[in-house]
Amino acid sequence: MQHKSISLSRRALLSVGGQGLLGMTLPKLLQAEEQSPSADSRPRAKRVIFLFQWGGPSHVDTFDMKPDAPDGYRSLYKPVSASVPGMHVCEHLPRMAQVMHHFAQLRTVHHGMNNHNSAGYTALTGVEPPIDDQRLRESLDLFPGYGSVVDTVAPNTNGMPTYVSYPHQIADGSTTPGQRASFLGKQHDPLFFQDDPNAPDFSLPQLSLPQNLSLDRLSSRRGLQQIINRQTAQLEESAVAQGLNSFYSRSLEMLGSRQIRAAFDLSEEPQVLRDAYGRTTYGQGCLLARRLVEHGVKFVSVYFSRSIGGRSKTDGGWDTHGFDDTRMYEILPEWHLPLTDQTLPTLVQDLSDRGLLDETLVVWMGEFGRTPKINKNVSRDHWPQCYTVLMAGGGVTGGAVYGASDRYGAVPDRDPVTMGDLAATLYHALGIDHTMEVHDNLNRPLPLARGRAISEIFG
Repeated sequence: MQHKSISLSRRALLSVGGQGLLGMTLPKLLQAEEQSPSADSRPRAKRVIFLFQWGGPSHVDTFDMKPDAPDGYRSLYKPVSASVPGMHVCEHLPRMAQVMHHFAQLRTVHHGMNNHNSAGYTALTGVEPPIDDQRLRESLDLFPGYGSVVDTVAPNTNGMPTYVSYPHQIADGSTTPGQRASFLGKQHDPLFFQDDPNAPDFSLPQLSLPQNLSLDRLSSRRGLQQIINRQTAQLEESAVAQGLNSFYSRSLEMLGSRQIRAAFDLSEEPQVLRDAYGRTTYGQGCLLARRLVEHGVKFVSVYFSRSIGGRSKTDGGWDTHGFDDTRMYEILPEWHLPLTDQTLPTLVQDLSDRGLLDETLVVWMGEFGRTPKINKNVSRDHWPQCYTVLMAGGGVTGGAVYGASDRYGAVPDRDPVTMGDLAATLYHALGIDHTMEVHDNLNRPLPLARGRAISEIFG
């Protein structure tokens, strides 16, 4: 396959001066482009924070704006300069603009699924389903999510869960596949909870001992049965989702683990930092993600919203087509963009300040982008043909832009990225060979990802 280089604008290269972009001189950048990808793409990530933007953010109204596009395509928002010379982002993301030197952008991610559930499954696994159907639901015929794959091929040995997900089980009608382990088995499901990290009394019932039940009693079958019975009422609705029946033995270890309880204790965080993340479910969820990876969890999935969204300016995901008199360009500046602009820069800066960013890969993505053409409701519709994914940390070259969309943001103009490529890139960052095989429910060998790792974005 032909080597594809990182796309850095000529203006960016000419503006870096003597020190160079991100501390690299221009000769070093040019030399790096000529080297083989494997020579300068050593994986460094030990953990992943996966921020899933359910509903589908508009790439052309956030990070791949097209200010020269004609009326009817050009965003109604203005672009502003970012911390990388020659780069621009949406005016409603001023704090993101200041930290874009931490992020690499994949601007040509694409697939063929136009419905939320099938697109969501594709984005959460790197595998397209056989059909594009809104009624797609969980099945052992479908591929497992990234975190469950990691738990299977590279599980934690440090006493912490490998994979944690929260605070929503996403769905659009039926539950979106790809959130759990599928044919890999319930033992590789995430530790999942729906408790609100922003609640004053935030706690995890599955990590709390019932009254008058000691750890000694828990070590016996009778004690184990008692905790199962006593917690059935509050866990019953999500028992299938959590797969608790398959790892009650691990739950015992968690109940007695001070390390795990400490990781979930948000009260240990300074109030000023909690305020910086934002006193919202998503904001505190991102702070919790930092705590979890800091304590040794390998893969954390944080879902932006339970629903795809719609009319609300105070809740929901990114699916703001435009309804009645409430339209996308009115909703996004009041809810989605301010929330993103508060939490994402704070998370990345917090990881950097603690020396965690270099070994923590942060992925920000939705299931698709939005149509280049603005619709009759002054909004944009589903568009999986080309959209932008952000990555930071974990050895990623900050400020890099891989691929380019056409002048409308409609299709890849160069260096297209498939979902298989994206999955391979994620596994590559963790040092996992994406050609490694797992066996499905029919015992057929399947590679972890059908694509190639975009090693060019790793320094």
